[in-house]
Amino acid sequence: MEGAKKEMLMIEKWLNQHNELYTTATRHPFTLSIRDGSVDLSAFKRWLGQDYIFVRAFVPFAASLLLKAWKESDDDSDIEVILGGIAALNDEVSWFKREASKWGVLLSSTVPQKANLEYCRFLESLTSPEVEYTIAVTAFWAIEAVYQESYAHCLADGSKTPEELKETCQRWGNDGFGQYCRTLQNIANRRLEKSREDIVSKAEAMVIRILEYEVEFWNMSRGET
Repeated sequence: MEGAKKEMLMIEKWLNQHNELYTTATRHPFTLSIRDGSVDLSAFKRWLGQDYIFVRAFVPFAASLLLKAWKESDDDSDIEVILGGIAALNDEVSWFKREASKWGVLLSSTVPQKANLEYCRFLESLTSPEVEYTIAVTAFWAIEAVYQESYAHCLADGSKTPEELKETCQRWGNDGFGQYCRTLQNIANRRLEKSREDIVSKAEAMVIRILEYEVEFWNMSRGET
């Protein structure tokens, strides 16, 4: 029973320990400006172009995670969850193209900025066969969870999100995506409970780094360096 309790609390424990950083990532001035209606649309367009580049780099990472799950997972349902996420990415890429066209963002000439380049290189490093499945799936959860919580807040009670940005917020802030993120969190918690201490430490460091990258990405979207 004690072990089961620990299993459920590993990630929650990290989020409590690193609450300030997690809050900075999920309640960043960029997304808060969407929520209160004060967003600079040039910043939104910058985010749109840069995030399209990031999502394209996210696809091979997700594919590598699927392969790791096939080789290393102790639960066949993990593959189904990850496969569902990969399937959704196809629609997401198409959505970015439609949104870019709507907002006049020329994706073909969008150059990745420094924060984005570094984040994409980090993603590529996670595709290495040397990166254990537990670490990779924890990273996958963290990346998805930041967007889910950030954009769900833009739809929550009291928000003044502009009508033209509600579809963007709905894409990551909807209840279905929230449930998907909770499922990923459960997978990560289950794996962490069964892992060696060094793997758990690496996974925690990975989550911290991802939160830092997310903050840097939001900063970049606002035009900060």
